[in-house]
Amino acid sequence: MAFVRTPRRQWIEQGMAALATGGPDAVRIEVLARELGVTKGGFYGHFADRRTLLDEMLDTWERSSVDDVITRIEAEGGDGRTRLRRLFTIASTDAADLHRTDLAVRQWARHDRDVARRLRRVDNRRMAYLRTLFATFCADEAEVEARCTVAMALFVSGPLLATDHGHRSRGQAFGLALDRLVA
Repeated sequence: MAFVRTPRRQWIEQGMAALATGGPDAVRIEVLARELGVTKGGFYGHFADRRTLLDEMLDTWERSSVDDVITRIEAEGGDGRTRLRRLFTIASTDAADLHRTDLAVRQWARHDRDVARRLRRVDNRRMAYLRTLFATFCADEAEVEARCTVAMALFVSGPLLATDHGHRSRGQAFGLALDRLVA
């Protein structure tokens, strides 16, 4: 019988799922192995230790939440407003997993300086991209910064809001906010 090794990607994906639901303390080699239906020995064929897995998970989070998103937006082209609308659509469509992981990383960063540095880098990259998009139709640097700040605040805190919006749905209310931002 041939031995089939669990791919590295599966360990990372399972770790990301554990992080999103339970934070970094939920990322345990034994638990991941059990959920993957394998022995934990296979883990060490891919990773030196748990810290290595956590670092690769952060790499994956950064790549998927910044690089992959920008690539998707830029691939379809369009002016700054069109690309901003596409960004908000991606953020709202892919929101559940993206936000759970993002919130878990933000909580983790409160207790780990290395993660806090990584989070700052990711947020700075996001803001830099937003600045390039808003600057295509806003000439005033202060206006660009204000719109970027509001857009980031909506992205980060939007899922945490527990508000009613009168006769509007949550999506409609956020759509109104987006309309104002890209006006």
